[in-house]
Amino acid sequence: MKRRQFAARTAAALAAAATAPLVFAQQQDRPVRILIGFPPGGSVDVVARVLADKMRVSLGQNVIIDNKPGAAGRLALGELKRAAPDGNTLVFSPSGAMVIHPWLYPNLGYDPAKDFTPIALGSTFDFAVTAGPGAPAGDLKAVLAWMKANPAKANYATSGAGTVPHFAGQLIAQAAGVPMTHVAYRGGAPAAQDLIGGQVPLMVDTASETIEHHRAGKVRILAVTGEQRSRALPDVPTLKESGLSVTADAFFGLYGPPGMSPELVARLDKAVADALRMPDVQEKIYSLGLVPAHAGPAELAAIQAAHLKRWEMPIKNSGFKADA
Repeated sequence: MKRRQFAARTAAALAAAATAPLVFAQQQDRPVRILIGFPPGGSVDVVARVLADKMRVSLGQNVIIDNKPGAAGRLALGELKRAAPDGNTLVFSPSGAMVIHPWLYPNLGYDPAKDFTPIALGSTFDFAVTAGPGAPAGDLKAVLAWMKANPAKANYATSGAGTVPHFAGQLIAQAAGVPMTHVAYRGGAPAAQDLIGGQVPLMVDTASETIEHHRAGKVRILAVTGEQRSRALPDVPTLKESGLSVTADAFFGLYGPPGMSPELVARLDKAVADALRMPDVQEKIYSLGLVPAHAGPAELAAIQAAHLKRWEMPIKNSGFKADA
């Protein structure tokens, strides 16, 4: 009886070993689908497409971008949470969904620290404070002084309520002593168009949303929110150089579903690292006003935890309440 059991177990083990390469090959035949929780054309979408194009080579597997806009990225993350941990469904997400949303939504539907597998950091970035033709000429100090004297016009646009730019704008308003009113748009592109049209005088968002308009002379980027000046905007001062003790930055990260194997995570992380080392990828990301930056799973988790802690009090002090 024991001999029969041993023979059966041995046969099963040999069969599993024989089929393992076939299962892996079948997995490679399927495309890696990277979900983006926002419409095409935004900075997170552009960076994801640049990385995906190079990851195909490293993985030997097709990598496609699947835009799933809605609920400020929460729909895509909800789908990721339910996905199989086979590495064929991933999300490339702005940090706001991981470090801002937990303080806003009591029924968020996911725990950023428990329901996803961190894979790789893809980019870091700060934000641009941009004035349109609706604001007076001059530097940031002059525009803020004009806003203080004209409170009915003291509005600033962002790509959405409950985003990092939303709360970065609040920090700027507090530091400047100007009661600025937030005007939320459904994305950076429509906000930038209203800025150009003079409907709003100021915009706080990723530099990629306004940098080409700035270069064309349609708007003026007055300051960036990081610790250092942007490589893409070397002549633009930081907020601290402009007299405001405010910094705000964010990141894009690649995540998988819960329960992924360390070997699979390492394979995907290497593909991102390989892509970020390529000069053309770096130049494209820099041209958007972002910074190409790689970090592995453990470091990405640590960065996320630090940002989550940093934004707790500014969000709670703002009094902002999410609708749903």
